[in-house]
Amino acid sequence: MPGSSLWLLPPLTHPLYSILTKLISSTLPSKCPSEAASSPKVKPHYFSPHMTLTSDIPPSVYASDPQAWLDSIPFPSAEHVKVRFCKVKSQDVFYRRCYISVGYEGVKYLAGISRARGVFGEEDERGEKTKEWLEWWRKQFGPHVSLMYGDVPITEEKMREVSRIIVDAGVALPDDGQAASGERGMYDGWDGGVVWLVPSDGPIQEWKPIAVREL
Repeated sequence: MPGSSLWLLPPLTHPLYSILTKLISSTLPSKCPSEAASSPKVKPHYFSPHMTLTSDIPPSVYASDPQAWLDSIPFPSAEHVKVRFCKVKSQDVFYRRCYISVGYEGVKYLAGISRARGVFGEEDERGEKTKEWLEWWRKQFGPHVSLMYGDVPITEEKMREVSRIIVDAGVALPDDGQAASGERGMYDGWDGGVVWLVPSDGPIQEWKPIAVREL
């Protein structure tokens, strides 16, 4: 991915942080070894569970003090950020090989101001370029939490198996008929979270935060 990215992670204390981390790093690679790799001969790509708010941020935007830049952005408060899962999907795109789609309304303001400040130099989500981007993002890209990267196509049968694995792990998928229930250990998303600024133009194993901010 070009430039740097802003990611939204679940709060580290939320059950989904550990649930998604285990799915990405061990459960899915063991159950779907070829689909979880960039090719059958390459090990699966491990990455922290996150929803990408925007990429394409030039390093010149945050310059020598990425933490100060991240702290300067007037993000919405945690109660106004609601990541809500929909269903498991797959696209024929390396970074969207398998993912959980996320409802747009609960994250649009956070994504909008991230794009406005990081890429367009606009004040917030009301800027003209940002409004156009948000509409494109909603229709063509869509908020999501990735589970597997790779070049190997995923069959419909395998997608059904992946959905079962995810639900069994404790992830509720309302669009697939799985309702959230904290009592049963089923979670359909999280509120708030932690924003990471990550240089994402290098190898995936080098994707580490250079600034962190809790909402």
